[in-house]
Amino acid sequence: MTIRNLDKLLAPGSVAFAGASPEAGSVGYNVARNLLAGGFAGEIFFLNPKHKRVLDPPCHASVFDLPRAPDLAVIATPPQTVPGLIADFAKMGTRAAMVITAGLGAGKQQMLDAAKPSCFRILGPNCLGLMLPPLGLNASFAHRDAPKGDLAFLSQSGALIAAVIDWAATRNIGFSHVASLGDMADADFGDLLDYLAGDTKSRAILIYMEALTHAPKFISAARRAARVKPVIVVKSGRHEAGARAAASHTGALAGSDAAYDAAFRRTGLVRVKTLPDLFAAAEMLSTRQHLTGERLMILTNGGGAGVLAADELQDAGGTLASLSDTLKSTLNAVLPSTWSHANPADIIGDAGPDRYAAALAELLKDPASDAVLVMQCPTALASSRDNAEAVVATIQRMQGKAAKKPVLTCWLGDEAARDARNLFEDHAIPTFETPSDAVSGFMQIVRHARAQNELMQAPDGAPIENDGEMAIISQLIRTALAAGQSMLTAIDAKAIFKAAHIPIAESFVAANAEEVHAVAAKVLASNTACVIKILSPDISHKSDVGGVRLAIESADAARIAAEEMQARITELRPGARLDGFMVEPFIRRPRAHEVIVGMSEDPTFGPILLFGAGGTGVEVIADRALALPPLDRVLARQMIKETRIAKLLAGYRDRPPADMDAIVDCLVRISNLVVQHPEIRELDINPLLVDENGAIAIDARIRIADETRQPRAPLAIRPYPAAWERTFDLLGVGTICVRPVRPDDERHYEAFFSKISHEDLRMRFFTPRVELSHSYVARLTQIDYAREMAFVAIDTARDELLGVVRLLLEPDLWRGEYGILVRSDLKGKGLGWRLMQHLIDYASAEGVREIYGMVLTENTTMIDMARRMGFHVTIAIDEPGAVRVQLNIEPSDDTRQRT
Repeated sequence: MTIRNLDKLLAPGSVAFAGASPEAGSVGYNVARNLLAGGFAGEIFFLNPKHKRVLDPPCHASVFDLPRAPDLAVIATPPQTVPGLIADFAKMGTRAAMVITAGLGAGKQQMLDAAKPSCFRILGPNCLGLMLPPLGLNASFAHRDAPKGDLAFLSQSGALIAAVIDWAATRNIGFSHVASLGDMADADFGDLLDYLAGDTKSRAILIYMEALTHAPKFISAARRAARVKPVIVVKSGRHEAGARAAASHTGALAGSDAAYDAAFRRTGLVRVKTLPDLFAAAEMLSTRQHLTGERLMILTNGGGAGVLAADELQDAGGTLASLSDTLKSTLNAVLPSTWSHANPADIIGDAGPDRYAAALAELLKDPASDAVLVMQCPTALASSRDNAEAVVATIQRMQGKAAKKPVLTCWLGDEAARDARNLFEDHAIPTFETPSDAVSGFMQIVRHARAQNELMQAPDGAPIENDGEMAIISQLIRTALAAGQSMLTAIDAKAIFKAAHIPIAESFVAANAEEVHAVAAKVLASNTACVIKILSPDISHKSDVGGVRLAIESADAARIAAEEMQARITELRPGARLDGFMVEPFIRRPRAHEVIVGMSEDPTFGPILLFGAGGTGVEVIADRALALPPLDRVLARQMIKETRIAKLLAGYRDRPPADMDAIVDCLVRISNLVVQHPEIRELDINPLLVDENGAIAIDARIRIADETRQPRAPLAIRPYPAAWERTFDLLGVGTICVRPVRPDDERHYEAFFSKISHEDLRMRFFTPRVELSHSYVARLTQIDYAREMAFVAIDTARDELLGVVRLLLEPDLWRGEYGILVRSDLKGKGLGWRLMQHLIDYASAEGVREIYGMVLTENTTMIDMARRMGFHVTIAIDEPGAVRVQLNIEPSDDTRQRT
């Protein structure tokens, strides 16, 4: 995870092109022509030993003939020459290249080997090229240059880039960066998102994706980027050619594309399905529309067109604004009596400029809507152009007189609407050709706002700790692995869930039909009925072969059922081992819902969790939601909400709501189990019975593997680092727990800041006041442990926050800035020292090589402590009145190898 030298790729001052050619129509010719025609202010060098000049500029024979090292090398030469060119450019001092050449084969690794010693960055190979319109750089063989603007576009498809820039040019939509990623041998989506997150030229990021590499890096970078600007992604390959064979229902349900959906939701990215959706999002983003809510008002001169837009909105999960009596009265005064008196507001086909202006002005002032879609159907009774001019003038006139509200336009037709659309584009007003496109554009921004709100939600209560009996679970797994098992027996699987504190039906083992009779008699002594199930390591889905019998009310019937099942297994699966039977109490919960909770291993994202409608028809119903571990209560509730069965669980008619907390607890405990035990590769509980009285697991299966011989794919999201929790006694303060910050710590911050003096706030934040909004505190408590850390000091007796120390790492992860804040009444008691030492120990273990901070020169206490801890103190060049303190850190022996 690094953006080192990406500035040489994405903001170069000079460029060398190896492969320039005078042959018209060739890649070398088109790239050379585009480089010269773009208006790039920096130096451009051409390389080709076969030519003295290409398109007039001189052509150099080799890299070492160049007068100086270029920032960026562009390479379009035969595959066998690429590794040598990378090595030569690196030796010359260049630090980035964009490789257009395809078909490198084994040469790809040779290329990377040549780049590695100098952290030489490579975009490609096998790509269309790179366009940086603000710099006038077009290093591609595209048919036209990208227009200048502030949208960044990243694509794995070069052909798609050509289509997108062609479409954008006709709509006055411009780009800050257009990058064709190609095979992503080095620089990938994660690297570029990390760079663009801190880039001021790009206001939003559009992505066309085919597949990911390095999922943990992508997740971390995407979350960072999505917090500061909209990121819209269209991913191809939504449907797999065939279902993967899996031992569990979860494995069959958790397809790869569904895992991408889960990853995008977790990071705050907005996924769209089609290129038109991406274009609609670009249309909205390019005009800087700011949305504060989801309620859309539709103004139209054609009722049918308005109804189509309303239908599209509701199909997409949007919200139509309601009309208050006050608004109706206001509109009655400026509209004919035949207007619709509803949303959509149909102002009749003969509506002219005055009517559009009067109605739009009132809608822009109305507090009950958050955006307005203005539509026009061409008629002979009014001019489309005149009506468009009225809309533009009204928007301009209303700015400052009412809360600024996004306005979208949709002028239907072709020739009749062309002038109007051009007018809207000239005034940066989003305009669309169809109601569907307009609603799609609006909903992309709505979904982005929803995604950001979800990221900021704080958990409702303390977290569910990893309080399961881990030693028991580990021993069960070790024993099974030692016996050569990959699928745990149902008895062992249930024992693991029980040890993880997940309610599960008790099972008793019987070796044969006669033992079934005896065990059933004991079970029936305290239960009205029992269940008989086969016990076989070779048959995962017991009901598929008649291996389950329910509601057996006598021991004799239980024995007969066992005999019949044994005969059926012998007939249907003659090679399957039958180790006996399980006898269980029959759980009578006639009004309970059957759900499934599970986990499988995705090839891209590693462990992934599943929740949905359960039972024997689980794969046919296919009602499921996926999420990446680890989960907290908020994420678990969101996961449940995404399923259709959630509406049933909420209660209906005479069915009371199910115990949602019980499902949430189960999901979080499964997440903890998966995080703590990498040997687990697949599991599911199906069914989990849920009603108003709670939840209980009925059937369970777990597949395992030896982590030392077959390591599990890493978690895409780094979990809470519980290993860094410490408890100690501090003289004059009490017992202190220092631990990594958690989202639920938001509840502590108001009281904590109330005990910080204005002077101490100024010393820490360089300002005497801090606005403790929910979004601000959420950013402090909902952190990405892969790239930042905050340790909180909690008074265990009073459950109060006493101090915080924080480290925010740069994307390279080897250097970061720290900050520390201790309650004003606790200064001088040694708490700040303990927090700083803990942070330094953490940084050392993580392989961080340097931590630094900015300290006001008058903060002599902090400067003195920094010096005593070994920090080097220098004057801060970019921060008047401050010093820069820096500590170089020696890595510890157990430094973690970073991904």
